[in-house]
Amino acid sequence: MSTQLSSRRLGPYQVSSIGLGCMNLSHAYGTPPNEEEANRLLEEAFDLGVTHFDSAALYGLGHNETLLGKSFLKKHRQQITLISKGGVGPSEGKRVIDSRPESIRRDLEGSLKRLQTDVIDLYYLHRWDKKVPIEDAIGTLGDFVKEGKVRAIGMSEISAQTLRKGHATFPIAALQTEYSMWTKNPEIALLNTCRELGVSFVAFSPLARGFFSESLLAIDQLLEKDIRRAMPRFQVENFEKNVPFYNALKTFAQNHDCSLPQLALAWLLHQGKDVLVIPGTAKLSHLRENIAADQIQLSVHSLKQLDEILNTIPVFGSRYNAVSQSEVDTEQ
Repeated sequence: MSTQLSSRRLGPYQVSSIGLGCMNLSHAYGTPPNEEEANRLLEEAFDLGVTHFDSAALYGLGHNETLLGKSFLKKHRQQITLISKGGVGPSEGKRVIDSRPESIRRDLEGSLKRLQTDVIDLYYLHRWDKKVPIEDAIGTLGDFVKEGKVRAIGMSEISAQTLRKGHATFPIAALQTEYSMWTKNPEIALLNTCRELGVSFVAFSPLARGFFSESLLAIDQLLEKDIRRAMPRFQVENFEKNVPFYNALKTFAQNHDCSLPQLALAWLLHQGKDVLVIPGTAKLSHLRENIAADQIQLSVHSLKQLDEILNTIPVFGSRYNAVSQSEVDTEQ
């Protein structure tokens, strides 16, 4: 590897502080790269020192795991920490949230087949189907560990109370939820609960789904299938109100000799040594820019100035619409 990222604990593993969220390689934002481009990005991430790669059965309705399993994992399986998720997955070509034990088991078996591996290092309950007791869902994930199909388990987009219930059922290695300079909900209770229980915290969407880009996102150019089209913060009336927030952070980044994406990642890494980030991208230039954020040091004074911006300039719009919000179990 040509670069050595700093390391942090992810459950039982020591991994790079910055991982790779692989969703963008299959769906969600813009046009996904072709297979050759995707593999080039995965290899570059590995060469730059990334050691944890985050996928899910949901991403591309199985495409993402298939992509990873076809070539990349065959070369590097023993050198990386492989992460995937179940409980939300492809069923007859549709996205279905289902935490029933038999459904989670079906998801896991499908993931193992697509990834072409016999064990997944960290396996999350991607979303909790609230019709199923959390103890039943987590108990099933715990069974996977006992069976040797999964080495550690995690939970995603759940509240501090649900984390406690899950952890009491079977040890939770990591919690994953959205956390960024414009989504600070985990600071209500989740971060402290993770620290109390010894659960690693993984921040997804650390770049605010592309809002923290070097150039202001052109929302009128989003593709029809781009998932941001359904998110309130990316609706015109809210987006325009959020431009002052963007401008203030962009100026702050320029004054600290870094890009806005790098500032966003560095801020998260400064929130505690137990916080890891998994930015996603389909572009090599963005990947390299993101990795460089590991080296950015923000002084106590700079962090205080930045917090003043975050605490005084409001963010308009909720992060999910009503339907999507009903699918998560987090403090709002």
